[in-house]
Amino acid sequence: MSPQLQTISDFIKNSGISDAERESLLKVIKEADKNQSMIQFKLERVEKDRNTLSIMLQESIEDLQKKSLVIEDANKALTQTLEELKTTQVQLIQSEKMASLGELTAGIAHEIQNPLNFVNNFSEVSNELIDEMCEQLEKGNAEEAKAIANEVKMSLEKINLHGKRADGIVKSMLQHSRTSTGKKEPTDINVLADEYLRLAYHGLRAKDKSFNAAIKTDYDESIGLVKIISQDIGRVILNLITNAFYAVMEKKKLHPTGYEPTVTVSTKKVGDKILIAVKDNSNGIPQKILDKIFQPFFTTKPTGQGTGLGLSLSYDIVKAHGGELKVETLEGRGSEFIIFLPF
Repeated sequence: MSPQLQTISDFIKNSGISDAERESLLKVIKEADKNQSMIQFKLERVEKDRNTLSIMLQESIEDLQKKSLVIEDANKALTQTLEELKTTQVQLIQSEKMASLGELTAGIAHEIQNPLNFVNNFSEVSNELIDEMCEQLEKGNAEEAKAIANEVKMSLEKINLHGKRADGIVKSMLQHSRTSTGKKEPTDINVLADEYLRLAYHGLRAKDKSFNAAIKTDYDESIGLVKIISQDIGRVILNLITNAFYAVMEKKKLHPTGYEPTVTVSTKKVGDKILIAVKDNSNGIPQKILDKIFQPFFTTKPTGQGTGLGLSLSYDIVKAHGGELKVETLEGRGSEFIIFLPF
């Protein structure tokens, strides 16, 4: 019993009240003492629980701080990994670009050689004509000299024409190899498609002398100029043509006789869209992988023959132009990739 209640109890015992009143008051005091003891017990339990919770809370705070540090370190690691992935992506894109440039190299050499041969031949002819013209002038044959001068002029015009042809091929190569400026410029789609078709064909012929394929073209001459980023769309066309040649080559290996590999490149204006189609008569694309062909790093080519980025990058380039890249295929019959561009 607490000292206060004990004092009250002693006072009641010594007071002059009746026994019944004394017993009743003492009973109340005992009940109060009992309640006080219970309250004290509960208070002690609450204090213990409070101390326990305080300790647990402190431990939780320390644990959260540790986890926060772990998360912070993880975020730093993820940020670094993301930067590394971006760098790797840039390198892979450059690798894909250089790989396609490698495909062009032999074709470019072949295409440049033709106009250079014309330049050399007409230069020699012009030199001989000038010597002959000088002889006629010395003889006083002015009319004959004028006729020869006209022939020299025609030769020089042909030299200029083929020189520009070689210049155009070199510019196409440089446009393909350099980083895109992102600037759309009026471009002749037919010329662009035909340029890359020839370069891709001659490039593959240079790598594999046994390769041969029929080439068909169907260009819509009413298209005119279209505002595009020519080096980007050129890469897409080159990728589709190279893939088409690869596909018909693979089918030719399975059917060495009775099969003529054929690749068709066509353009068409349909309403407010321009269509550029690359069609082949290969084995086509199996339905089970058709949904994967535009995924990054997916390739059916053997290791070392493809990065798996060509179609993925082509898809992104066409999308960036506000267009679409679709494929139609029949197993055993061939495939057709179609570029839709806004006009």
